[in-house]
Amino acid sequence: MNIGIRLHDTAPGSFRERLCFARSQGFSCAHVALGFTWEGFSMQDAPALLTRELCEKVRQDLKDTGMECAVLGCYLNLADPDPERRAHTQEIYKAHLRAAPWIGARVVGTETYANPASRFAEAPAQSEEAFRLFMDSLRPVVRCAEETGAILAVEPVWHHIISTAERAQRMLEELPSENLQIILDAVNLVGTGCGDQAEALTEDAIRRLGDRVRVLHMKDYTVLKDGEIHSQACGTGRMRFERLLSLAKKHDLPMTLEDTVPDNAEAARLHLEKIAAGWER
Repeated sequence: MNIGIRLHDTAPGSFRERLCFARSQGFSCAHVALGFTWEGFSMQDAPALLTRELCEKVRQDLKDTGMECAVLGCYLNLADPDPERRAHTQEIYKAHLRAAPWIGARVVGTETYANPASRFAEAPAQSEEAFRLFMDSLRPVVRCAEETGAILAVEPVWHHIISTAERAQRMLEELPSENLQIILDAVNLVGTGCGDQAEALTEDAIRRLGDRVRVLHMKDYTVLKDGEIHSQACGTGRMRFERLLSLAKKHDLPMTLEDTVPDNAEAARLHLEKIAAGWER
């Protein structure tokens, strides 16, 4: 299995030091957010900073440490209602998509936030208005992905614009491109009050999106007294991982852990490997 980690969840240090630490804990790939891991990198300045030279340095550090970039993170709001901010955000995405092949990243990853200070504050992010604005903003970004040969992978989250597997399926149908794919984080589909529905939601997501998933984000969850979902490291909650591990094996998908700290990341990896070993026998 190709199990990795968000690089900014590792022990503090330089980009290369973080990669070395992740490798020492048995990880083989990483979710790379340069704004959190590369000294002096500002996401807002990404169009100017993501030069071929910088990307070659990132690629070399990955190669030297035996690590793969599963996800190059660009988690910014493509549905920002302010036209100027939205246009600049699109340019940041395009810069990441141009950079992805230079770095060797499998995908550029994102979520579909709705700005709580926007006109969607009264109408939830799941409104048709929010969906239409997101899709209009997404189209030129996907065109850039097609031009560069990169993949943009959208991660559904229950309180975001692409909130369900059904909405993600609609997105893919309305914008049919092999350069638009999915990151599946099953816990992110479990909303407040839905703690007992995780397995059903996972099954639905795999049925609708399984062939379009390019990366899995892996974490666990518990349910708080008010029904809110608290996400945490794999092996510390109530999530069942068998179907996700089966999907990873079927499509040879990288998996990156979330909500870990240096002290429990290796245990989370071992938890998944133990389940997979038992499932494969």
